[in-house]
Amino acid sequence: MKKISSIMNNKRFSYFIILTFIAGSLLLIAVQINSAQNTKELIRNNNKLLNELRSSNHLREIDRDILGVESRIRASIATNDTTHLEGIDQKISQIENFLDSLSKDNADAEEERLIHRLSVLAMDKKTTKDKLLLRYHTLGNMDDQTSIANPRARKISNEITSITAKIYESRKLHMVDLSKKNEEMGQKARLYDISLLILLILSGSIVGYHILRQFKRQRLLIQELDVAKKKATVAAETKENFLANMSHEIRTPLSGILGFTNLLQKRPLDETSKEFVSSIQRSGENLMAIINDILDLSKIEAGMMRITKGIFSINGLVNSVETFFVERAKEKGLTISSKIDPSIPDTLNGDATRLTQILVNLIGNAIKFTHQGSITIEIYNKQLTENEVIVGFKVSDTGIGIDKEKLSEVFERFNQGEDSTTRNYGGTGLGLSIVKSLIQLQNGNIEVISEQGKGTTFHFFIPYAIAKEQINGAPSVNINYFKDKSNVPLKVLIVDDNAINQSLMKHLLSQWNIDYDIANNGLEAVEYLRNNDCDLILMDIQMPQMDGYAATQKIREELKLDIPIIAMTAHALAGERERCMSRGMNEYISKPVNEDELFKLISGFGLKEGKNNQAKANENSTVYQYIDLTYMKSISNGDKDFERTVTLQFLDKIPGHLQEMESGYEKADFTVVKLRAHDLKSSVAIMGLLPLLEEKLNILELTNEENPISKQTLEETEDILLKSLDESKLFLQSL
Repeated sequence: MKKISSIMNNKRFSYFIILTFIAGSLLLIAVQINSAQNTKELIRNNNKLLNELRSSNHLREIDRDILGVESRIRASIATNDTTHLEGIDQKISQIENFLDSLSKDNADAEEERLIHRLSVLAMDKKTTKDKLLLRYHTLGNMDDQTSIANPRARKISNEITSITAKIYESRKLHMVDLSKKNEEMGQKARLYDISLLILLILSGSIVGYHILRQFKRQRLLIQELDVAKKKATVAAETKENFLANMSHEIRTPLSGILGFTNLLQKRPLDETSKEFVSSIQRSGENLMAIINDILDLSKIEAGMMRITKGIFSINGLVNSVETFFVERAKEKGLTISSKIDPSIPDTLNGDATRLTQILVNLIGNAIKFTHQGSITIEIYNKQLTENEVIVGFKVSDTGIGIDKEKLSEVFERFNQGEDSTTRNYGGTGLGLSIVKSLIQLQNGNIEVISEQGKGTTFHFFIPYAIAKEQINGAPSVNINYFKDKSNVPLKVLIVDDNAINQSLMKHLLSQWNIDYDIANNGLEAVEYLRNNDCDLILMDIQMPQMDGYAATQKIREELKLDIPIIAMTAHALAGERERCMSRGMNEYISKPVNEDELFKLISGFGLKEGKNNQAKANENSTVYQYIDLTYMKSISNGDKDFERTVTLQFLDKIPGHLQEMESGYEKADFTVVKLRAHDLKSSVAIMGLLPLLEEKLNILELTNEENPISKQTLEETEDILLKSLDESKLFLQSL
């Protein structure tokens, strides 16, 4: 309502300003026109007044000129000299012209009569002069005493003086009227000027007042909007925190449900039970996907979705994502393949986690909507400069396709290609909307090409900075060349809290003639590196006191060291490698460690080539029911001391870890249960027990409360480990 009121006020203010401007302009124009007319009239009256002054002066001159003509006539008679009569015609003509100008446009009848009479008298003087000249030319003299002594001549002179006086008085009165009129017009002009000034001041004050009032309203509105924005931000943060906490609380038991349904599916079940368990599994997976989508959507809406840049390998990321979907594609009888343009630099700087999320969503959709055929992933070089590459991605399938009329809507929220899609395939219709938002947050764009029944291709691109150092690409190495004990060794720091993993790494590095030191956690590793040098670090991720991520950050930021760091983790999930590399690590390997893979990684960081003259010893192993010595034998390379050492460590560590896990479960200390379950993943791998125990340990690692399934899983784990300990003792005796 406030927003609507503000809009209405703004419109009213705009109308007021426009109307005030129009009214003020019209008023100013009217005042200006009247003022201009008054000024013009004033100028005209001033000109008339000046003409009257000049006429008055001429009247005095006429009186004097006519009397002068009379004197000349008298002088010529008295002296009988015609020279006195010269110039009389010119004077009379000047007098006539002036009298004509006075008579022109004269509205006063009396004055006009006097002017006419004066003209007659002037012409009479000219007649008298002509008579005298005629007499002179006829008789030879101008002795006309009658003209001189004639009383009529005197009377005419007096009449001329009287007429000029009357005309002058009339003109004088007319000048007085003009002066009064000019004074009135001058006062009127001053009034117009004062009115104009008052009008300008008044209109300026009114407009200024309303402008200041509007500015005040806008300032108050801005303050209200700022308060509302802060409240909205707090509400968004509260919503985000609520959704994050709730999603965590929901996902934790949901992960347990999915874990137990996986276990149930591997047990002997009748057809009805299998159908029920499969339904539970599908529903749980759909629910997990919905929770993840809603959480991502809320982050995007709140503007809290952050793009965190880091170093990653584009080849490694794509291979990881492809591996993640291989089994799912096989289950549906589909083939999945990827192709990466070799001109794209492998090591890039960007958000690998978001790219993984985008690809997982698009490939997951492709598999979901494809019943036969293939899914192809193509990564190509859209544009390459010295410091940046725009990477293009194409995810194509041979699935059901999308109707052309629906193509423009597929990226909208809660929208899917067909109305029946949700019923037949599940999902919320949020995935593609989130994908588009994530791509746009990274300055990219996405489009879709599809034909119903023939498949779909999603095409998007994202710009990435090219890393200054290309850290991938350990060359293809034959490890038999690197086990010559005459080689100059590297100095490696092993950072791991698990004793069995330490023994494994000791054995591998010793047979490769690589010098090493051991740190039991990240804190010890940082302290070691403050005082010692090394060439390579093998870093476990989950450790007490300081984990691998925090240790790597301190090594990079606090110690300013660029020592290559290879992450070792039991979490072999899609995107885990990129997550490790985004934290500053250089490579990644999952546990249990594969000898060939580890050696290839190490060889990429400086191990020199040499010849290997040592052959592996082949020996027959006793077949055991639980433990599997294949992995140990492949690593020991016939080294009985190593096999004896790791077996003793297994027999020494496992009972204690098992006891701590059981005690923690009984005391409801599930933090201890989770830690020991995670540690056991590494500890049991050396004895080949991970295939038997991995799912059980995953369930225990996700346990947050006592429940029958967790209790049963713990008992089964305990039973397998105890029997494995017995078999390990038999193996130790055989050594």
